Amino acid sequence: MSQTPGFQAIQYQFAAYIRDPEQNPAPDNIEARRMKIYAELFYNNVEDFMSSTFPVLRELHTDEQWQSLLRDYYSRHQAKTPLFPELAREFLYYLEYERESDTDLPFMLELAHYEWVEAALYLADEEAALSQMDPDGDLLHGLPLISSLAWLLSYNYPVHKISADYIPTELSPAHILVYRDADAEIQFIELNPVTMKLLQLIKNAEHHSSEAILLQLAEELQHPQPEVVIQAGLSLLQDLQNKNVILGTIK
Repeated sequence: MSQTPGFQAIQYQFAAYIRDPEQNPAPDNIEARRMKIYAELFYNNVEDFMSSTFPVLRELHTDEQWQSLLRDYYSRHQAKTPLFPELAREFLYYLEYERESDTDLPFMLELAHYEWVEAALYLADEEAALSQMDPDGDLLHGLPLISSLAWLLSYNYPVHKISADYIPTELSPAHILVYRDADAEIQFIELNPVTMKLLQLIKNAEHHSSEAILLQLAEELQHPQPEVVIQAGLSLLQDLQNKNVILGTIK
């Protein structure tokens, strides 16, 4: 037990060097060559994972900028999980709450979140069969059940269009439905504001029917023919059910 504090001190020194070898000395009595190999292996694993998870974000940075960003994350952020697949979520936390830079792209956090969604949804657990769901229920007179593997996202920038050839310079809100289809492929659909609101109202409703929600939307839009809104909404819901975004109706 008396040796524990000293052993812990060596562990902390070892970890500090791995995180930031330029600012922290290596533990005594460990060959420098070996410590360098350890540091490079740890960092390269993180860099490879981040580059593959955030390919567009990586593309928008020079090698020097990308290495600087990851080194700052790697040296400063204290992860809350030992799970390697959760590194991307940890990186988002770092960008939102810990990153300090006046030169970052204004949409960097939103773009990173959009790219993280694909990996997160791919790894998400399948939802359990719901005893209160009717897969053949009436989508108009019942309340549709939106899959937990379908996420409604809103951003201040059109993150789904950003690339090295398109870098937005001003705000341009975007609404996106991201879902995992029956073949476990991740799909993206850009939504207009009305469709986004319809799906949000359905998702948050408890006792209303789609028809009631569509009538509410028609009234808010001051549409002269509410039945047109209802038919268009029903067609949309049927299409989303075919895509496995809507699973059926709640009994």
